[in-house]
Amino acid sequence: MTNTNHTVALITGANKGIGYETARALGARGITVLVGARDPEAGQRAAEELKHDGIDARAVQLDVTDADSVARAADWIGTEFGRLDILVNNAAVTGGAAGGMTAATASLDVLREVFETNVFGLVAVTNALLPLLREAPAARIVNVSSEVGSLALTTDPAGPMWGMTSIPYGTSKTAVNMITTKYAKELHDTAIKVNAANPGYTATDLNGRTGFRTPVQGAEPSVYLATLPADGPTGILWGYRWGATDGVEYGQLPW
Repeated sequence: MTNTNHTVALITGANKGIGYETARALGARGITVLVGARDPEAGQRAAEELKHDGIDARAVQLDVTDADSVARAADWIGTEFGRLDILVNNAAVTGGAAGGMTAATASLDVLREVFETNVFGLVAVTNALLPLLREAPAARIVNVSSEVGSLALTTDPAGPMWGMTSIPYGTSKTAVNMITTKYAKELHDTAIKVNAANPGYTATDLNGRTGFRTPVQGAEPSVYLATLPADGPTGILWGYRWGATDGVEYGQLPW
């Protein structure tokens, strides 16, 4: 087992985009970051890039849709560190070009594909790593969600989400929001905090880089929630407030 007193964080889907910048930001704080990536070569490249910046980064092959991959990653982390302080469930897919489907034109195959990663994969990874999170003094679980999963925001005719009618990605994030509340309630009597992060509309490969926020900005909510103090909140959706009229850029969003 590695002899380290450093905080240890695992970020899924961390070889690029928001996940990569989350790893970079946490690593810059002296945290050992485990770069979870489905493609081991991509994960290794990302870890090496972070190491060049003086960050203690390790690549971890992790396909959240593959039970064997999840189990191997959990076993390796347990053997190497004996605990996990931070888990950022960042890995996600949109369903590709078919992700623009409305409810009336939805493909069940695409819905299953999106939910397999964004929802079932999140639960599989969290449950596999929960024993190691319990070994940490005060672990943090961050589920990267989205404002498009907020029922309150998507049904507001005056808000920016009103015109968005595609269902695969948004409904998967609504599920992530509910799952976040369930974990938070189940763990309420522990030192573990469980929250959902809203990066905002960030330019990544998921959306063809059409977002108006940078990956660095998109990572900020995850980093904030991953490093909450003991008196920080649990069971909330927090992050960028698109369309807010009060001038407050970041804060709690409605479910």
